[in-house]
This record gives sequence, C-alpha cells and structure tokens, in this order.
Amino acid sequence: MLPLGPLTLLAGPSGCGKSSALRAYEALARLGGGAGLGEAFPDPVACVPERARPDPQRRRGFRIGCTADGPAGPVRLDVAVQAEPELRVVGERLTADGLVLLETALRDPGKRAVQAAWHTAGPTPVTRGPLPDDRLGTALLPLRVAGKTPGQRRVLAAAEQMVVALRSAFACDPDPGRMRGPVPAGSGRLLGGCGNLADVLWRTRAECGRRHTQFVAAVRAGCTGPVADVLAGPAGPAPDGRDRLKGTVPLRAGLDRGDGTTTDLRRLGDGELRYLALALVLLTGPGVLEVDPAGEVPAALQTLTVLADGFDRCLDPRQRHELLRLAARMSERGHIRLIGAVSDASWADGTEGVTVVHLDRD
Repeated sequence: MLPLGPLTLLAGPSGCGKSSALRAYEALARLGGGAGLGEAFPDPVACVPERARPDPQRRRGFRIGCTADGPAGPVRLDVAVQAEPELRVVGERLTADGLVLLETALRDPGKRAVQAAWHTAGPTPVTRGPLPDDRLGTALLPLRVAGKTPGQRRVLAAAEQMVVALRSAFACDPDPGRMRGPVPAGSGRLLGGCGNLADVLWRTRAECGRRHTQFVAAVRAGCTGPVADVLAGPAGPAPDGRDRLKGTVPLRAGLDRGDGTTTDLRRLGDGELRYLALALVLLTGPGVLEVDPAGEVPAALQTLTVLADGFDRCLDPRQRHELLRLAARMSERGHIRLIGAVSDASWADGTEGVTVVHLDRD
C-alpha cells in the first residue's frame, strides 16, 4: 500500500514499480468511470506477476486495490482479475470499518457474471444478485441499491466516495515531439501526451484571462528568455469561406518575447516543452483536460488527480523547483492532487506539503 498525499512523489530507480503504480491508479480510475476491463487493461497479461504460475485450469491473474478516505471514513477496494485464459473479474470486496459492504465471487466460470452480495442490514442483512464480470461492481451499486435503509445508505456512501475518488484522474506524460508541429483545431481538451497543446492554448487564452495570466507567469519563471505572453492561433491564412474553428487551418503556439518576436514552440527544448505542458495541466481542470469528470459533484468541490510519469524528465533544477512549487500551491487549494514519478527526489527535500514515497527494486 502506497500512502498518497495531496502532492506525492514516487521515487526510486528504473524498474522499481513507479510507472506500474501510476498505471494501476489509471486503470482503477477507468473502472471507476464505468469502463470495461478491456479498456482499463489493454494488455492484462503484462499485469500478471512474473513468477505467477497457472492453476490446473491454466488460469492466471492479479490483484489491484486502493483505499479512499472521505466523509464515509476509510473505504477499501480490492479486486481480483483473471487475465488468462480470458479477462474477467473473479472477485471484488468493498469494506469500511471492518464491515464488508460488497463482495463478489465467480461461482460458475461458464457464465459471464459474478455472484454479488451487498450489505443492507435490517431483517434482510444481505442482498444477493448477479453482476457482470467485466465491470467494477462498486461503480454499479448506485444502480442496484435503493438507499431506503441505513445499511443501504451506508453502502451507497462508501461506493460513491470510492467512485468519485477514482474517476477524476488525468494521466499525463508530455511528448515534446508531438508538441512542436501544427495541430488541427479540435475539442480544446488536452490529451495525455499534450500533442494538441496549441489547440488547448487557443481555447484557454480566450476563455479565462485570469488563469492565462497565471500560466504566462509560470512559463516566464521556467523558460529561458523574456516571456510577455503565450500565443496560439492559425499557422496560416484560412481558405476563403471556411471556418477556422472546424480544423481547416492548423494551429501553432509560441512565446511572445515582448519585443515583436514570437518564438514558435518547435524551437523550444524538450525540458521547456514538458515544463510548459505540465504547468498548463496544473492550472486547468476537468473542463480542459481529457477526463471524465464526476457530474454528481459540484465543480467547486471536485479534486483532479494528475498522474505524471517522469515528472522531472528533461527538466533543469530551476524548472523542477518552479513546477513543484506550482503543484504545491494548487494542491493546497484542494482542487488538484499530483502523483509524480521521479528517479531521485532529493531536490524536493524541504518543500512543504510534499510526500515522498521511496520505492525499491526488491
């Protein structure tokens, strides 16, 4: 179990499991949003422990889980997944204060369902019924539990707390190679690789001047040379009679140097591009990032978890510290949580609000 705070750095050498931990969180987030197992685990066999041996029926799998704290107290989720010979959930358990609120088990391998039992209390302490074996049962409970008794309401509160905690996650690993070229105008929602950065900047600059001003200040602190603004717009003239917003003209972005010079993003180094993209992620939210926001939670109360693999990759010392300070400031406000993977976290020592989890290959 990895203790995760509002701002957490997973530190350790290559191969110690940092990226695996982030992928596990991302998979749980997808399942919490209602995705099927195939979408959450596109390569499930790769998740099976290397030394795991098949049983007599040639079945192999893995376990994954987490604990989410909140108004319902610490709620723990454990899921057993069969990867071979076919992908399916074979067991799930949701618990709080030592009480099992939901438990599922695969009773008949010939059926595409698991037998579920959830806590109801009262004259009928447990309700039983089938659930599909390719979905997270916890995410389906609000559709099955009426919430008429205190026991049912407790189950719903725990399930909703877990689902909300999982769903609002954004896996981000900026790819500088994709950020340098022009991009078509699109949805204006940032993808995990940040290749559509120019499209997003064109949108955010127009929609929120205050946030854009904060973003420019962050870019100025982490990029070489003067920065008066960060611009985005069509890379060339629009054909007559066509709407630029419909992708007929590619978009480019650049740094306004304040003296009439604009530095196109393709001229920036990898570290500057990664810094710029991560700063934008930390200063925006679910409406701008390609995530599935929790619609049942008011926007002002939502917390987005950013999963940043290689958080410090290509960054120089100044960029690392500026980005970490920005992450700490945004985390303190309660709207952003960051889990970043780094090889060495010694540079983060002394930064208030940072939780460092040291992993080891063994």
